[in-house]
Amino acid sequence: MIENKSKYSQFIKSEAKRLGFLSCGISKAGFLETEAPRLESWLKNNAHGQMAYMENHFDKRLDPTLLVEDSKSVVSLLLNYYPSEIQNPESPKISKYAYGQDYHFVIKEKLKELLFSIQNEIGEVSGRAFVDSAPVLDKAWAAKSGLGWIGKNSNLLTKSVGSFYFIAELILDLELEYDHAVTNHCGSCTACIDACPTEAIAAPYVVDGSKCISYFTIELKENIPSEMKGKFDDWAFGCDICQDVCPWNKFSKSHNEPLFNPNPDLLTMTRKDWQEITEETFRTVFKNSAVKRTKFEGLRRNLDFLK
Repeated sequence: MIENKSKYSQFIKSEAKRLGFLSCGISKAGFLETEAPRLESWLKNNAHGQMAYMENHFDKRLDPTLLVEDSKSVVSLLLNYYPSEIQNPESPKISKYAYGQDYHFVIKEKLKELLFSIQNEIGEVSGRAFVDSAPVLDKAWAAKSGLGWIGKNSNLLTKSVGSFYFIAELILDLELEYDHAVTNHCGSCTACIDACPTEAIAAPYVVDGSKCISYFTIELKENIPSEMKGKFDDWAFGCDICQDVCPWNKFSKSHNEPLFNPNPDLLTMTRKDWQEITEETFRTVFKNSAVKRTKFEGLRRNLDFLK
């Protein structure tokens, strides 16, 4: 039985690699004890702003066995999205994760294929795939699975590749060989805290989501508060500041996923092109992109705010 656990775990990791995932770690499914008080406190302090969905399914967020019947293991996966080229430095900026096609669809397809391979190889295995769209604490599970540690900016950091990657999970009713958490390597560095223009990193390891540029430019549906004027550093959709300044991201290497390659026009658009963007250009440049989440009106609002 132990032999099988090891064999199955190695098979899953080799398949994940074949599908292009950066790395794969496995944890025993169960209640996330240390995360419970942190999540409760974060919600109590309204750090989620208008993201009311964060209040839903509190118990399921902390315990995947309530989410997937008979679940035994959480398989965490990382997929690199660091681009080989970035936008024109004179133009308003969008987060690097949104350059190409919406990651939800790209990763879901890979996870479906991984689950199919597992069932094909091992037999009757039930499971569910999650990509940032259900009450799963992705970063906590990835850290528990030894894929990195949670940094002071609350992102998952990895020594060899930094933090420009997506996190996804397969929750399975299969017992596997479990990995162990790695040590924290942030040390005394406060680069992310010092660089955040809106002071969203309230304290080391505590991010006030309601002050984050990503929140204002994506999640907030009403007007951006006037006191934030001049603090966005030209970010029109999302924000990468706390990742860009992180020393571990010196090790980021560009991805090799064609679907994450941007529309070439995105890289050459000037400030004038952005300010004069039409709905038709928006639809062309951001076809199938995560930027569509903010809709044309939302992006227009963000661009007007940067003027």
